[in-house]
Amino acid sequence: MSPTPDFNDRTLSLGLARVSEAAAIACASLIGRGDEKAADQAAVDAMRTQLNKLDIAGVVVIGEGERDEAPMLYIGEEVGTGNGPGVDIALDPLEGTTLTAKDMPNALAVIAMGPRGSMLHAPDVYMDKLAVGPGFKIGVVTLDMTPSQRVSALAAAKGCSIRDITVCVLERPRHEEMIAEIRSTGAAIRLITDGDVAGVMHCAEAARTGIDMYMGSGGAPEGVLAAAALKCMGGQIFGRLMFRNDDERGRATKAGITNFDRVYTRDDMVTGDVIFAATGVTDGSLLPGIKREPGFVTAETVLMRSKTGSVRHMRYRNPVA
Repeated sequence: MSPTPDFNDRTLSLGLARVSEAAAIACASLIGRGDEKAADQAAVDAMRTQLNKLDIAGVVVIGEGERDEAPMLYIGEEVGTGNGPGVDIALDPLEGTTLTAKDMPNALAVIAMGPRGSMLHAPDVYMDKLAVGPGFKIGVVTLDMTPSQRVSALAAAKGCSIRDITVCVLERPRHEEMIAEIRSTGAAIRLITDGDVAGVMHCAEAARTGIDMYMGSGGAPEGVLAAAALKCMGGQIFGRLMFRNDDERGRATKAGITNFDRVYTRDDMVTGDVIFAATGVTDGSLLPGIKREPGFVTAETVLMRSKTGSVRHMRYRNPVA
């Protein structure tokens, strides 16, 4: 038996960009059409087709759901040709289905890849998340702090007024008390309706996006994807799983989680070097969306490697019938 090939992030990175591009382009005609399911399905189909062209022995560890809930790109599904390195794959073919259906900003097609065993197998439950960008000492903010303490600590670390801090929060009823507390400090809040992977990524480019910190609860799988992005871009993210019932605890146990109270850092969620690609679906502050013009479609992708810290912005223009 021949040895398993090593994970060559440099060789695989362009292929990964093609995967996110394909997903984004596939759902472009459904932007603003009000059909979330159709847009998501188009992205899933295209992403899976393109993934299966890569010379990898891939396993989906963060995907569309459990096998009985998702017909493809489900957790545990094997993808790729099988002729290549064993890799973990975390993906969201359309991060922001509602954003796409309503033609709202910051819908993305996102995917991350790392060596086998390098990514947390996060169950499909909520995760309490906290993220800041690069350049701060580890633990400048923590999940054990109150929202107001986090804002004060970050302002002190930046040497600025609290009023100069902007926090990104997912707009949900469960966050109303947290939002009120943050606003009581004088800090600003940018509310987003969906897409918390993009929300976390905004922290890594605060000068460009105006977002200093992300906090609040959202999907745990999205937390792992966000950690993969920050592994490449720099920054800190902390996450603690949240359980509403015994069924969700059972999902965690099935995923190999034994400590239900553990706080996961970025490097706990993503332990090895990864590559990450995101393609804009709708226009946003991170990436422009898909542009359709007579005879052509144009997509822009950010492609990142944690090993080198490289960040590439790639524009793909393709003729269409």
